[in-house]
Order: sequence, then C-alpha cells, then structure tokens
Amino acid sequence: MIKETEILLKKHYCISNTILEALENVQRDVEVIFDRIDEIREFNQYKVLNAMQAAKVSDYHFNTSTGYGYSDLGRDTLEDVYAKVFRAEKALVRPQIISGTHALTLALFGVLRPGDELISATGSPYDTLKAVIGNGKKDKSGSLCDWGISYKEAALASDGIPNIDTIINEITHKTKMVLIQRSRGYSWRPSLTLNSIKEIIDNIKTINNDIIVLVDNCYGEFVEEKEPIEVGADIIAGSLIKNPGGGLAPTGGYIAGKKELVDMIANRLTAPGLGDKCGPSLGINHLLYMGLFNSPHIVGEALKTAVFSSRLLNLFGFEVSPEFQEKRGDIIQAVKLNTPENLLAFCRGIQKAAPVDSHVMPEPSPMPGYEDEIIMAGGTFIQGSSIELSVDAPIRPPYIAYFQGGFNWHHGKLGVLIALNELLKLDDEHAGNR
Repeated sequence: MIKETEILLKKHYCISNTILEALENVQRDVEVIFDRIDEIREFNQYKVLNAMQAAKVSDYHFNTSTGYGYSDLGRDTLEDVYAKVFRAEKALVRPQIISGTHALTLALFGVLRPGDELISATGSPYDTLKAVIGNGKKDKSGSLCDWGISYKEAALASDGIPNIDTIINEITHKTKMVLIQRSRGYSWRPSLTLNSIKEIIDNIKTINNDIIVLVDNCYGEFVEEKEPIEVGADIIAGSLIKNPGGGLAPTGGYIAGKKELVDMIANRLTAPGLGDKCGPSLGINHLLYMGLFNSPHIVGEALKTAVFSSRLLNLFGFEVSPEFQEKRGDIIQAVKLNTPENLLAFCRGIQKAAPVDSHVMPEPSPMPGYEDEIIMAGGTFIQGSSIELSVDAPIRPPYIAYFQGGFNWHHGKLGVLIALNELLKLDDEHAGNR
C-alpha cells in the first residue's frame, strides 16, 4: 500500500493501525485465489462477447418500445444472447420481472399444475419464496398451496450439504419439479458449486428423467466457467440487479432453459396466447446489453471483495462462511457476528463506505416477504442492487451478516475495513465499560 493511501485511510476513514498492519499479510494470502478469479472472469468475458457477436448485436438493438412492445427486435435479440450465454434453448429477459423471487414465482406457476408436487432439494428456501409456496390447506393467498400444488423439503445433512438419499426418498409419482437453490440464502450452509448441482440432478434424473429441475441461480452467475443448464438443469431463473445486470440494469429478471418450459412461463408473465411476443423494453435495452457485457468483470470484483473480507474477518476472530480458500458457488460472504450490536455495527460500517447515502444510519425494519426484521445497508445507485457493495441480515441469532457485491474490489476492501473498524470500536467501548 502506498503511503498516500495509508494516510487517507487513517485521516478520512479513521482505520486503526491494528487493521492496517494486517493488510499486507491478508493480501499476500489471497493472491493465488485472485489469480483463479481472473482466469474464470476472462473465460466468461469471452463467452459473453462471443454470444453477442453470434447474435449480431447492433446499435439499433438499443432502440426502445412502448405499449404492447410488439416486434421489439432489441428485446428479442437480447433474449437470444442470454440463451447463448447460458447454453439454453430459449430465454426470457424482461424489465417486467421485478426480482429473483418474481422470476422464480413465474417459473413455478408457469410449469406446475394442481395436483403436482414440488420438492426443495436444498432444505428451506429463501425467506421471500416461503409465501409463494404457502403454508397449508387454509392458505387463500394465491400461493402454490392455495392452487393445490403440494410441497416437501429434503432436509440438509448436518454439515449443510444436500443429502442425495433424502432427496431421492422424497420423490413420488406426483413429483413434477425439484427446486435447487444455488445460493445459501439466509442460512449457514455452503453455496452449491456446479459439481454439487450436477450430482443432485444426475441422481434425480436416474429416478425419473421427466422431473423438471429448476435452479435458483441468483448470485451464482459467472462465478464458475459453466452454468446450471450445462450440468442438466431444465430451467434457471435470476435477477438483473444481481450478477448478470452488471450493475447497469435498473430492474428486471431472466428465465432460461428448455423452449417448451420458457414458453409456458412466458404465458404466465403475460397471458396465454401472448407469451413472449409482448412486453415493452421501455428504453433500457442498452443498459441490459451493457450490463451483461460488464457482468463477468463485475462478478470477479465482487468475488475478490468476498475472498478478501473472509480472510481479514477470520484473522480478527470472526467465523466466516466460506473461508477464503474454499471454492465458491456464489458471491455471498457470510459472517457470524453473534450479537445484534455487532450486526448493526457491521452494517453501519458498510453504509459509511457507500457512494450514495453514506451519511444515513441503517435500522432494522419489517419488510414484505420476510419473517424477521431485516437490516439492509449499502448506498446503491439502483435500489436493492446486491451486485453493488451491500450487506443484509435478518435480526435473529446467531446474527449473521450476508455481505456481497462491489463494482470494484478496492471499494469492497474499503467497505470491510470500515465495517471491521466499527466492530473493533464497539469492542473497545465494551471493554471500557467493564
């Protein structure tokens, strides 16, 4: 670190000498991991570039459409690019899909019918999907349960890894779809690598090749050289304000997979008979193209931020998952903070590093779709964008912060330095009170 940078960190951000003295060792420890991230990023960058060239993307594809959105060539070509990138037969990429949860909901309701059975292969799903699934026969919310679709969970093994035998034992003649959540969600379990996803899918297909495998791909795009469809998934879904939007997409989501399934899901998005032929792009096509083109680089920066933060926080005694040298299936770094005070201090440190709203103080609050109060920090250019440097957490023991994103790893590095600094100051305050 050059002297001027160290002076700035001390003067403007009040980073302690204890933290600064640890940086040289941390950065040396992560060098090899960073090199591997760069290799994956280079491969994925060429993959995205090749897909755009094969689709013959031109500047006229950046034009807008309104109203019904008929004959939007830019939208249709973008979907062709996504299909090529994810090795899918077809893709649906729309600003009308507002989140990853919405994309997954479309996939579930688009394919499943009354009397079908859905199994989650990765235990309890992410909080916001629980209301989509429903909670019993008296549920009248319009959930899957309300529509007569049954649901089961295959419990994870004690180490948080999907249990193949348990998954297989849950499958019945009614099982229409198996859901695999690639990311950890709000749980202390490893994210799934593509090898793990392949093993689950191979075993399911051995039992019944007609079972549809849906992979929640949120936070996992471009983390490895392959994507879930390349290891046997029938359909994948995700959000454009996460990895594939590259920090430029202002909203949107995607679904990709087998043509027959994507067509069914498109009918759910619009209406039967309209499918993917309608849906205006509303002037954001150029941002969606640019975001996808940038996304391998941005994901690489987010991964470097996660690896660095894992090593630094673990060095200061915090339990982290994954550890810095472990193989990753997503961009999320979980940190066990053990007390609500530590959790709030960490989140407020990330907020202080933000380019937007660095002066505000995040507070826990109820949020739609979540069982607990949630604290979210990160002054993002796009509301809720978690490919930007951010952290969020439910206010429940053991008070785990889920840290992700970062347009560039130097900003991510600063974020975790300030957050750790806040934790050490809090510890000093407690020591002074004893």
